[in-house]
Amino acid sequence: MTVRKAKALVTGAASGIGRATAVALAKQGGQLVLTDIDSPGLTATADLVRAAGGTVLAARALDITDYDAVREFADAVHAEHVALDIVLNIAGTSAWGTVENLEHRHWRRMVEVNLMGPIHVIETFVPPMVRAGRGGALVNVSSAAGLIALPWHAAYSASKFGIRGVSEVLRFDLAPHGISVHVVAPGAVNTPLVHSFDLVGVDKEDPRVRRLHDRFTGHAVEPEQVAEAIVKGVEKDRFLVFTSFDIRFAYWWKRKFALPYEFVIGQASKQFARLLREPRR
Repeated sequence: MTVRKAKALVTGAASGIGRATAVALAKQGGQLVLTDIDSPGLTATADLVRAAGGTVLAARALDITDYDAVREFADAVHAEHVALDIVLNIAGTSAWGTVENLEHRHWRRMVEVNLMGPIHVIETFVPPMVRAGRGGALVNVSSAAGLIALPWHAAYSASKFGIRGVSEVLRFDLAPHGISVHVVAPGAVNTPLVHSFDLVGVDKEDPRVRRLHDRFTGHAVEPEQVAEAIVKGVEKDRFLVFTSFDIRFAYWWKRKFALPYEFVIGQASKQFARLLREPRR
């Protein structure tokens, strides 16, 4: 489908990938419905959307883990517009850690924000698209951690594999209604999240941890590159949307060479585990 002048919901619109995607759609004459938990950031994004040539149909600060708040917002939007054309679930958060260090609140937070939040949006915004019968697109941002078993990502991957699974089913369930489904799998992206993620049970200032973090962020792409990939993925009807070559290659390699993949991931996990056993020098 074309994104030009589309009515689109963007969650996580106050910064990072969400903001960049909202602006990219605005440049196509998009009519945007924006939400984020960060009210000042959301206001700033709305201004950027207008400056880029887009229209802000609605903007509301809310927590997507609050089903009632999402439902109320959806009802308000649909009172003015029968249905949207594109729904983009971009809001998310991150916490890494080993199972003995992660607390219940970390697991719950990952699932509530990264899985149940998008489900709340899907529940309230997609059925009107089905009933309207005009087709459309659903975009869910997963992660490289939704494709690959990265060390210390169990809680995060629980949510990101989850939203990928939801998307794979909806890809076929929504096809008869002309609604395409797209899963975005970013690696490192130069957003506040890549620097502020919660690393449980490990000193983030440990030089060894800093080296691993710097190696990870050294591959980070800009949010605008991710937004461009999302727009292109919708227009070209790509189910899996990769935002960088390294993640595309890693996923291909995992599927084609299972044993070498398992060996490399195992070695990586051992390297990470040593950070917990060895004293800081």
